[in-house]
Amino acid sequence: MNHSILSKSTPIFFLITFLIIIGNSCQEGQSTGKSIEEIKADGKISSIIRSPISADGMEDTVNVAKMVFEELTFDFGEVAEGDIVKHTFSFTNKGNVPLIINDAHSTCGCTIPKWPEDAIPPGKNGKINVEFNTKAKPNFQEKPVIINANTYPSVTKLFIKGYVKPAK
Repeated sequence: MNHSILSKSTPIFFLITFLIIIGNSCQEGQSTGKSIEEIKADGKISSIIRSPISADGMEDTVNVAKMVFEELTFDFGEVAEGDIVKHTFSFTNKGNVPLIINDAHSTCGCTIPKWPEDAIPPGKNGKINVEFNTKAKPNFQEKPVIINANTYPSVTKLFIKGYVKPAK
């Protein structure tokens, strides 16, 4: 038996096998070529949420929701300590997919945001209502409202600020 032919062709065989495996695995990760409108969600909300960052670090900043606010900061001026300041931040989803807010919170319990639980379709408007309780919060105050959503970047910050006149 002639083993010299087998031993010379073995590295070529492994190289060809390796290239076929790599080629097939690369094709699995390729896009279907379909637009967002063509991909059916089958009623599952998770299938319409798009993460702008993939495992390999690539960023998809096109096919994400985009929150565009009329204002990022609300200055309530001067109020008396103990007053409750209420404000509505209005926004539009200027992205290509439905906008889903996962969470909205502040850094303390004195500021409470309420946000839409349903998805906001592209081109539609939404509101985030914020209440700031000034009890035991005298002097200048600036409270953030931190919003987590399927946007890029995934975190948006709003601010409510003003002067709280100390109680006597």
